[in-house]
Amino acid sequence: MFKITPNPPVTNPIPHDPALSPQKLREATDRALDYYLKPEDLAVPPSSPKFRPIYLVDPTLDDETLLVEASESLSCAHAMAGNIANSVSGPERKPLLALQQVIMLNELLVNRLLDKLKLPQ
Repeated sequence: MFKITPNPPVTNPIPHDPALSPQKLREATDRALDYYLKPEDLAVPPSSPKFRPIYLVDPTLDDETLLVEASESLSCAHAMAGNIANSVSGPERKPLLALQQVIMLNELLVNRLLDKLKLPQ
């Protein structure tokens, strides 16, 4: 059988730049792999552990503000747990209803504390 087109020339699939030596390429490759696979080796050693909380509540907030925020959060959680419990049937529903009840009881406790709080006039 006669082949119409000739075979392509044999070439290196990776273009060669004469300015790059194999040693420099190897060092660059090792640095890149170390950066992604061993970041702790490149990190500066920690000087001293510092307390850095992820979530920080402003220490200047008064008690009423904190209790109002807690009450609102519990109210939302109560509504979400109720909606999820109403959309589920079977044995999964009872734990969700129990969770809703625990949230509701804590919401009542926070609201009672808010009612008893003596606010400055």
